[in-house]
Amino acid sequence: MDLGTDEYEQAAPTVPVPSAHDVRAREAARNNAEWCDALCRTHGVRGEFGAAAWTAAERTPPFYPDAVTLTPGAPVREVLTAVDTATPGCTVKDSFADLDLTGDGFEVLFDAQWIHRPAGAPVPAAPEGVRWARIRTEEELADWERAWDGGVSDLFRPGLLADPGTSVLGGYAGDRLVAGAVATRSGAVVGVSNLFAVDGTEPDAAWAGCLGALAELFPTAPVVGYEHGDDLTAALRNGFDAVGPLRIWLRSA
Repeated sequence: MDLGTDEYEQAAPTVPVPSAHDVRAREAARNNAEWCDALCRTHGVRGEFGAAAWTAAERTPPFYPDAVTLTPGAPVREVLTAVDTATPGCTVKDSFADLDLTGDGFEVLFDAQWIHRPAGAPVPAAPEGVRWARIRTEEELADWERAWDGGVSDLFRPGLLADPGTSVLGGYAGDRLVAGAVATRSGAVVGVSNLFAVDGTEPDAAWAGCLGALAELFPTAPVVGYEHGDDLTAALRNGFDAVGPLRIWLRSA
């Protein structure tokens, strides 16, 4: 692998064994909010961390929420008054699937599960001939985004490459990008998002390569994230546990 040295490796604390699954879900929710905040900043959207939620007063980029709750039972009024509900498209990541936003004009977009993989868990065998490396240049990032979605979203901007908590990772077969993911370090955990595989690469192969890269970069950090549907099934096959439900709400009008 061609990953370089990470400043977090030596400082990362060991996560204690939680007494209940919600501890791991809280870690995953906070990590996800940190990632949303980092991406939004590259679009000029500033988020705020409160005791109950991360919120953005301006509309966030496509696929990213306007709010992420950080604790169970977050006060609905506190969350909704901090975001733009006056224009269509507001989304709330209800990190513990315990809010009812139907009376405020929201509908459920989808349900998912937070996932957690302990530090030091065995890494699945990655396919031979695929090298995982950090994306370090604007040109590499543009290639990465084209592989991710055809380059139509202008979502992953160069500012991410300078963010100390963000590592954009790519899996290469020769010079060809065949897989990728984003890793976000916060607190004691590292989060994975935007995992993808192209050109016939199987999801399990992408997970194996990504987890190998994370074991090298962050050997003491549990891996967290969220998935649903077939993507959740693939994550569970690769050593993750489902540790709590979340729900995405959309206000389309």
